[in-house]
Formats: sequence, structure tokens, C-alpha cells
Amino acid sequence: MADKIDFRKRLKPLYGPTRRQGIHLVTVPPMRYLMVDGAGDPNTESAYGAAVEALYGLAYALKFASSRQLGRDYVVPPLEGLWWASDWADFQRRDKASWHWTMMIMLPEWIGPALVARTIEAVGAKKKAPAALAALRVDVLEEGRCVQALHIGPYDAEGPLIARMHDAFMPAHGLVPSGKHHEIYLSDPRRSVPDKLRTVLRQPVMQKAGIA
Repeated sequence: MADKIDFRKRLKPLYGPTRRQGIHLVTVPPMRYLMVDGAGDPNTESAYGAAVEALYGLAYALKFASSRQLGRDYVVPPLEGLWWASDWADFQRRDKASWHWTMMIMLPEWIGPALVARTIEAVGAKKKAPAALAALRVDVLEEGRCVQALHIGPYDAEGPLIARMHDAFMPAHGLVPSGKHHEIYLSDPRRSVPDKLRTVLRQPVMQKAGIA
């Protein structure tokens, strides 16, 4: 069997930025994900926990299926999330009750629809199948040019860095947002103290109209 692939190492510019890099630009290729959508405060809404449980359950089942059936093993990539609100002010002040989210785990390109379908059926047949399994989907996210930075610390302390990305870096480079706020969770919050949590903050951007 070939060596186990670790996408955090293979795609280091996207999954391994350093604090020393500060706020910087990256180009993200189209990427396939397992996805599940929802809304509301992730700290209080039971639907969020159920969605993430189903996402991880299928992601690990696909990893094992890939290893057994295709002879290709890999490390399950980290959890990621797209976050937005109808009113940007609600997002900035972290009014989480008004937030919408899409939670995601990247899916290797060699795992096709047939294997996904067989694995969903197998997971669904288990006695303790995840309740939100039917809500999962596979989709491609195309972000292209993005502003990105590494945040170290509690999730609720991300605000100042997000503000610098939007209010300082983007205007200075003639950029405006062109997609949803994207977070990549490099740390397991169950095993890391809040001050040590490492999160990639990413914002798709485009050139502001009238600026070459």
C-alpha cells in the first residue's frame, strides 16, 4: 500500500500558514468537500453538533473504505466552516443566533460518487447511524484568490484579526470580499486549551471595481 497522504503537508500554503506570515494572499484551487448546511448559534443549537457528528462519521468511513477498496490511505483533513449572516454587522459583533454555516471536510479527488454512495448506505445501516447523515452532500468550492491569516487563541477572539483583514489589508490592496468567511480548524478543541487553538481565517476576494 502507498504511504498515507497528509493533505495538511501536501497543501501546506493552504493548511499550514504561520503567524509570521501575517495577513497574506493565497490562490485556492477548486476543492471537493463533504458538506452540511445549517443556521444558528453553534454553541447552543443541537443541529450543529449533529451535523458535525455526521460529517466526521462519513469522513472516517470514507477514509477506511478508500484504504480497503482502493488501496489509498490518507489522514482525514481538518474540519472547516463557511460562516455568514444576512447583515455583516451581525457577523462582526458575533450575534451567532443570526449566523448561517456550512461545515465541511475536504474529500480526496480519487473518491468518486459510487464509493460515496456505498459508504453512506453502509453508515446509514448501522444501529447508531448519525441522525444528520441524510443532510450531507458532496460539492466543489471555488474560492480562487483569498486573503488568509492564522489566528491563535479562542474562537471568540478572532474579531480583531478579521477586522484587520477587512478594514485594513483589503482596502490597502484594492480588494473587496467575493465569498463567505472561511475557517479551518487545525486544533481539536477537546484536546487544546482555548489560548492554543489554531484556526486559519480565509476570505475570498476580488479586485475592487475601477482598480487595475
